[in-house]
Amino acid sequence: MERDALERAVAGHYDRPALLQRIAEGLKAAGIDPNAPELEDLAPVDEFHTAGRITTLRALKKLGLSAGMRVLDAGCGIGGTARCIASQHGCRVTGIDLTPSYVETARDLARRTGLDDLCTFVHGSVLDMPFADGEFSAAITLHVAMNIADREAFYAELARVVAPGAPLCVFDVMKGPREGMAYPAPWAETAETSFLKTLQETVALLEAAGFEVTERENLREFAVAFFDKVFAANKAAGGPPPVGLHLLTGANGVE
Repeated sequence: MERDALERAVAGHYDRPALLQRIAEGLKAAGIDPNAPELEDLAPVDEFHTAGRITTLRALKKLGLSAGMRVLDAGCGIGGTARCIASQHGCRVTGIDLTPSYVETARDLARRTGLDDLCTFVHGSVLDMPFADGEFSAAITLHVAMNIADREAFYAELARVVAPGAPLCVFDVMKGPREGMAYPAPWAETAETSFLKTLQETVALLEAAGFEVTERENLREFAVAFFDKVFAANKAAGGPPPVGLHLLTGANGVE
């Protein structure tokens, strides 16, 4: 599949009509003012990666962030990680995402949480980012590369837009030892838009792009335990809470 067609397919997979309205309705159902939510109110829905805020905070500890730093969130979704970085560390965060409704929602939620002065969200491809060389002093990308066929181009573009020696944190679903992958999955309807790599392959690609990989971690057991806990809680409650990832994923997110 050509790049343009692939990116349209990926954006279409994630697009959710009236997403902001659905989130607002979920907040109301939870007894929260949708016009003035706290970051913790949004955390169950706005960090679209395994273990959400737990993983975000774990990742941020590794980046050594401080106030005033310019940080890139590549594949920002609806902006939860960017808002967390801005709130926790006082950084100026730029998020970029392929899905227009995600970017629109990210901007609106930044305004509602009072973080629009620190958070900027751009619609675009992480393979061709509209940023200057060395513009960012740190970068993070969470559950993004699974949809990218040209992983070399992605990591090269990340290397271009961060300053020399700047920290990068990558958290992705990786290919395991078993062959075959069941679809649909939260990130892809079919294998046509899914491009998993092993941890070893990912490390090699990052190093080829010029990064020095100083730490690597396999979080498989952590992820399995997290999802077991979520599924058990949803079953006990008779369904998901009013605010949760089901607002983003639909049926595929609970399989």
